[in-house]
Amino acid sequence: MDDVNGDFEARQIILHGHRVIYRQTGDGPPLVLIHGMINSSRHWAKVADRLAGDYTVIAPDLIGHGESSTPRGDYSLGAHAASIRDLLTAIGIERATIAGHSLGGGVAMQFFYQFPQRTERLILISSGGLGREVSPMLRGAALPGAGIGLGLAANRLVIGALGLTTWLLKRAGSDLGRQTEAIARALKPLSPPGARRAFLETLRSVIDIRGQKVSATDRLHLLETTPTLIVWGERDHTIPIEHGANSHATIAHSSFETLPRAAHFPNLEDPEGLASAIAAFLAETEPAAVPDGRWGRLVENENQGQG
Repeated sequence: MDDVNGDFEARQIILHGHRVIYRQTGDGPPLVLIHGMINSSRHWAKVADRLAGDYTVIAPDLIGHGESSTPRGDYSLGAHAASIRDLLTAIGIERATIAGHSLGGGVAMQFFYQFPQRTERLILISSGGLGREVSPMLRGAALPGAGIGLGLAANRLVIGALGLTTWLLKRAGSDLGRQTEAIARALKPLSPPGARRAFLETLRSVIDIRGQKVSATDRLHLLETTPTLIVWGERDHTIPIEHGANSHATIAHSSFETLPRAAHFPNLEDPEGLASAIAAFLAETEPAAVPDGRWGRLVENENQGQG
């Protein structure tokens, strides 16, 4: 997806000696959009364009993704969340609604857990961290030695062949064209060795051969006073929609929306539907304010429940 709105062009900032790219557009209350694995801020362009009339939309490239640096280091959810905190601080944003897709959903939940006072609302889109099940392709990529195969698959000739196959399948009216298109889109950013290394380190921090190994389900009750929207594509075969439905049942006062036209990438497959769901949620809810005392009581209750 290269048709980025001119108002959504990349900006650069140096944090802790590393290049961080982010995009910003619009005017109004701040809304942060966190992309998923192998994606980047570019993949939010059509959603951001629809929300920029009422909100200041900020979309970072996570470290190791997009055009941000790919250093050797910590690619855990907590490290990504801290990087977003630092970015927002550097550009003068104290509090915001935090939205995340797939891996970005896990980062968004970690951001809330680490910085509840800075989180006005939480939006989880086909989010990781809400159950163990995940696609076999991602579980396989977490295996030792997968980097060699990934390097071969990310060869430009292979990606070009996938693009031609996608075109032929779509022209023939085959649904397989959508699948080959998704594979080619995933492989293209992994051509540089640094990007492959960052992808594998990020993946292995949250997924192993048995599935997702990082779970937020034991802390979802902490969201009881924070407006939360969960959105899922009804055709998602990467992370089961049941993860979203079950989390909605657990989080008091949360909202749950499904998008019939979307699979695992609602921001690309149905940006209009996703933007509409987000806009409605923002218009219907008030920003949360979680003072330290309130957070302390929530965590204390959590600990007592485990005793």
